[in-house]
Amino acid sequence: MKVKVIPVLEDNYMYLVIEELTREAVAVDVAVPKRLLEIVGREGVSLTAVLTTHHHWDHARGNPELARLRPGLAVLGADERIFSLTRRLAHGEELRFGAIHVRCLLTPGHTSGHMSYFLWEDDCPDPPALFSGDALSVAGCGSCLEGSAQQMYQSLAELGTLPPETKVFCGHEHTLSNLEFAQKVEPCNDHVRAKLSWAKKRDEDDVPTVPSTLGEERLYNPFLRVAEEPVRKFTGKAVPADVLEALCKERARFEQAGEPRQPQARALLALQWGLLSAAPHE
Repeated sequence: MKVKVIPVLEDNYMYLVIEELTREAVAVDVAVPKRLLEIVGREGVSLTAVLTTHHHWDHARGNPELARLRPGLAVLGADERIFSLTRRLAHGEELRFGAIHVRCLLTPGHTSGHMSYFLWEDDCPDPPALFSGDALSVAGCGSCLEGSAQQMYQSLAELGTLPPETKVFCGHEHTLSNLEFAQKVEPCNDHVRAKLSWAKKRDEDDVPTVPSTLGEERLYNPFLRVAEEPVRKFTGKAVPADVLEALCKERARFEQAGEPRQPQARALLALQWGLLSAAPHE
């Protein structure tokens, strides 16, 4: 399994997942279809399906044009509001693309119909991959727009039970601001400090910070650390869902108080990640 990380719009990511034996490919969150098809052609793969995490335009806007250009393409997701949806998926449903297994995990909170996708191959040394859209990002999570804090807590808790080596491919490049907030929540967390230093260097070099791993996220992502005493102390809450709700409110205030960040220009070429690679290469 090979994952190509494709920066689009101001700070979004779409992905192309390639099953290397059959050369079958699946796209995740298509925002710029022509760019995706350029990469599909360059890779010499057959695009068979689109997995959409949620209905927001920056994750689903490319579906209609892609469906027009590729008649018969399966467009899959959990929300009927997703553009050009051909089949609605259910929580726990499993799909198969060549040797790649996909488990569909309903993760409401950011939207009521948000679906995350857990991918793996049997008898493969490569770690599995999670395409988390806006449910979980590097050092953060999406804002709670359509669900309750309890729903979001349950969604993140379920994602947190996946194997720690799971690679996390999220929907946005928000890592630097997320870590700046995480440092405010836990100023004495050495993992936050080290990751923030690393992310600043990546930002200077205009290089994506995805993927992370779930094991890493548990060390510095405050939204996965709601049971930790420093996070509870910061929020003044004890019940995990209440801690999460307070974190979301504080994160919104933090973002409003900060200086507007000018998004850096993203590389014109997609960045390729092998799931065991230590660094991307073109």
